[in-house]
Amino acid sequence: MTHPSTVCRPIQVEHVAIEATKPFEAVKAALESLVPPLDAAIPEALRRGDIVRANQALQRGPELAIFSARDHGGLLRTAGLARHAVQYEIGNPLTATRMTRHRIAAALYAPLRCSTKTKPVVQSSNMTGRPHCSASLPTSG
Repeated sequence: MTHPSTVCRPIQVEHVAIEATKPFEAVKAALESLVPPLDAAIPEALRRGDIVRANQALQRGPELAIFSARDHGGLLRTAGLARHAVQYEIGNPLTATRMTRHRIAAALYAPLRCSTKTKPVVQSSNMTGRPHCSASLPTSG
């Protein structure tokens, strides 16, 4: 049940899938070498209450950064399974702070969510895997 003043509107999301011919670890390493993680100095400065230092780190940061990475495949080891599946949230930290100061709900949608996983592919009688990167992008509409 929603609050009477709450407006729920659907958004459109475009799913883009790219299949790679390289092994999972090579695709993962390439992505992580192109897009660095969010500068750890930013959340650390914020924890200490040092807004000036957080802003400085934000200003000198890269155009795109990995906000978070979730190793879903690793979690499956708790069930005795071995899978390659990592989900990344990638975006521009400076743009994110500008967007969310005007509309905090924008924080719920990273500009790019990229899941790199091994997609099972049947080749002859063997089951193998091919890296598969899918991205979900909110579209205007």
